[in-house]
Amino acid sequence: MEPIKPPEISTRPAVKRDFRPARGDSRGQRGAPRPPVKAETQVHKKTEDIVPPLAPTSIRIIPLGGVEEIGKNMTLIEYGNDIVIIDIGFQFKDENTPGIDYILPNTKYLEEKKDKIRAVIITHGHLDHIGGIPYVMPRIGNPPLYTRMLTSIMIKKRQEEFPSLPPLNMKIVEKGETITVGSLKVSFFSVTHTIPDAMGVIISTPHGDIVHTGDLKLDHVNGVPTEEEEAEYDRAFKTRKVLLLMADSTNVENPGFSIPEKVVHKNIEEIIKNTHGRLIIATFASLLERMLKIIEFAEKYGKKVVVEGRSMKTNIEICKHLGLLKPKPDTLITVEQMPQFPPERIVILATGAQGDEFAAMMRISNKTHKYIKITKRDTILLSSSIIPGNERAVQKLKDNLSRQGAHIIHYRIADVHSSGHANKDETAWIHKKIHPKFFMPVHGYHYMLRVHGEIAMDTNGLTEDQVIIPDNGSVVEIQASENDSGAKIVKLKEKAPSGIVMVDGFSVGDIQDVVIRDRQMLAQDGIFIVFAIINAQTGRLKKSPDIISRGFVYLRESQDLLHHARMIIKNTVEESTRGMNPINIEYVKTNISDNVSKFLLQKTAKRPIVIPVLLSI
Repeated sequence: MEPIKPPEISTRPAVKRDFRPARGDSRGQRGAPRPPVKAETQVHKKTEDIVPPLAPTSIRIIPLGGVEEIGKNMTLIEYGNDIVIIDIGFQFKDENTPGIDYILPNTKYLEEKKDKIRAVIITHGHLDHIGGIPYVMPRIGNPPLYTRMLTSIMIKKRQEEFPSLPPLNMKIVEKGETITVGSLKVSFFSVTHTIPDAMGVIISTPHGDIVHTGDLKLDHVNGVPTEEEEAEYDRAFKTRKVLLLMADSTNVENPGFSIPEKVVHKNIEEIIKNTHGRLIIATFASLLERMLKIIEFAEKYGKKVVVEGRSMKTNIEICKHLGLLKPKPDTLITVEQMPQFPPERIVILATGAQGDEFAAMMRISNKTHKYIKITKRDTILLSSSIIPGNERAVQKLKDNLSRQGAHIIHYRIADVHSSGHANKDETAWIHKKIHPKFFMPVHGYHYMLRVHGEIAMDTNGLTEDQVIIPDNGSVVEIQASENDSGAKIVKLKEKAPSGIVMVDGFSVGDIQDVVIRDRQMLAQDGIFIVFAIINAQTGRLKKSPDIISRGFVYLRESQDLLHHARMIIKNTVEESTRGMNPINIEYVKTNISDNVSKFLLQKTAKRPIVIPVLLSI
């Protein structure tokens, strides 16, 4: 059997149609459609017809994703005839994209300039930085990809899910190393994050260095960075002329310093040591360092570890392959072996701390897991924060577990989780060390970027003219003269294509817009199907139309509504077919859909999808 080929990707921007106001919106009648949002003007144009050519002495930076959301991080730097790309991530679906698998950055700008792409650089192995690689790389010419060892293994593991793709041209780099791509020199520096081998990137140009930090925080003790971290930043930046800094904005609105990962490790060790019953730890599969420590602590105190969750098992195997994890032969056991040991010697490491429907923790909590059943002696450690939007799912998880008598420990009652992103004071320290001439925040929602811009101005005395707050597709340029005098940073009025690209099963592209709109309408107001038979000679109904409703009203309790709807259908058919020979079925369908929709909106303040099915005999 031949492997399924990955679908072709269309990166023509999707047109976002806001077809109705939110519940309780005061701008119009509830359920009334809003005017359609105008499509981006570049839909049918080449980007070179929209974005002006790059001047020989200018540097162009375009964030293709990651600056209006958390996720799908991707930024390009262009100078002369060379383009360098940093990260190719994806974003998971949200309430506005029901049924979608992933959301990708729009790469149309790059697809038209693929001959200029010299390198893709991946800062670390989280999916919001590597998830889009299988979909995007073939579209941009499969250029050389540079990253560190662990990240490369994680990328290769994910590529195995796409067997028909050409192999990646992967090159391993290390901190302190300098490579040449085109006419540019690129070097790397190590950063602290929740996954090993995270790095920042320095791109050297004749006008100064462009620095991209990737995701980062500081390894510190009571707000004082460690000597190793001080030395790393001094080595990388003490003698550099940094022209532009792009830095992570995810947690900049949080005051002070983040909780050091070492504190989390210490607290988790105490919990593993002192828990007398079975311990179940749920965390993100991407927190490799924490997972490795949990296994180390369990082994230290003579306990066995059961790993539950495909992504977690995969990452553990990667760590073993790289020598990052060297457990004793009997430390890691299967879930089937668990009954061979007393509960107090068992630590279960599981996915699903966010209440994911099919993850191990949710199956354990709702009693559908084949091997793991909760008892009153169990302790559950949720070693993760709640991702915005997952609050209800996590609450359901905790409720299910507590109903079965388990004792639950989470980040709001103990320091058992730390973010991998710098808080405000950490961010200010990083700015002082790098001391850029210009600054552009990345990786966060618009408000986060604004807060980060203010930190840059307060820390290094930058003015508003030296700070750019971008949107996805913003064309930012550092414009310099031949002798570098009077360099300035500007955001052009023109934008690169930035409409979202969606992965929906085997379909990838912007063709999903109408489908998404229909899914939203079905979720909000349901469907109303009309089936009718028309006499082709007289243009009248042969019998009363049949009506099917799903997600709209319960038909048995809505007889009066159905009676009036049938009358409207009957009158609409007769009026639409009067004097018509032959009968235009599509015209009749349109009229029925319009008239029934208006009637249902007036009577119920809901706008279900109305589908007429007509048969002419």
